[in-house]
Amino acid sequence: MQIINVCRFRNGVKSRVIKPLACFFTSSRTMAKSKFEYVRNFEVDDTCLRNCYIVVRLDGRNFHKFSEQHKFTKPNDNRALGLMARSARSVMEELEDIIIAYGQSDEFSFVFKRTSNWFKRRASKLMTHVASQFSSSYVFYWKEFFGEQPLLYPPGFDGRVVLYPSNRNLKDYLSWRQADCHINNLYNTVFWTLVQKGELTTVQAEERLKGTLAADKNEILFSEFDLNYNNEAAIHRKGTTLIWEKHDETVTKQIKGVNDERKDVHVTRSKKIVQAYHCDIIGEEFWQQHSNILEDDGC
Repeated sequence: MQIINVCRFRNGVKSRVIKPLACFFTSSRTMAKSKFEYVRNFEVDDTCLRNCYIVVRLDGRNFHKFSEQHKFTKPNDNRALGLMARSARSVMEELEDIIIAYGQSDEFSFVFKRTSNWFKRRASKLMTHVASQFSSSYVFYWKEFFGEQPLLYPPGFDGRVVLYPSNRNLKDYLSWRQADCHINNLYNTVFWTLVQKGELTTVQAEERLKGTLAADKNEILFSEFDLNYNNEAAIHRKGTTLIWEKHDETVTKQIKGVNDERKDVHVTRSKKIVQAYHCDIIGEEFWQQHSNILEDDGC
């Protein structure tokens, strides 16, 4: 235990007394409880309901302006998408109770397992920790993806917490986000093709696409620009899904043998890593192949 020296004066004579450091913290805490701790009663209970998946979704704040000022490639910038995925992986490695994460464009959703007790399931703690870890990782790994292009100002991300009680509810939520990825990416692909290859202004391209359906957009790409939307990169059409997977790695160790002779021994061990997929998660195939992600709830 740490100690500190305290000077006392007795009858005008200076003396030194050694006290345990813990004594001062104890007295300080006691004083706070006696008068000021009542302010804790103003805190609102935001504990998440048990037996529910906790989803924390982050969205880039004003990322339209951010992407413009940092000259992101339109309609998709693989550097920016890679940085988002790397930041999300950092969050999962920090909070291992996250069983799956899904991201597209400037958003990412993180799913905590039902039995998670991180931060005593307090929504504000979970959301702020995910947001801060993601934001700091985005800045930290910027150079890894953008090289010498400077980060002009810090990015911002807002978050929300939503609870889903069943596997079906959670899968529908993730399906909704992937469907949103498809709708937005199809529109952006056609829009920027009209601008970049069709030489329309942004206003003209917007007017051209007003009221069109998915089939109309696909027809524009195919008939006017000889492009098949299905040939676009899967990461653009499907987004990024992150899950935990076991990975076997072999390491070499030296051990002592007979007569203190050293010999190399190959040891294989298994560890969990975050694996990225750019695939369909709306159908059942993904969930059948990765049946360990969700608990069996009969839904």
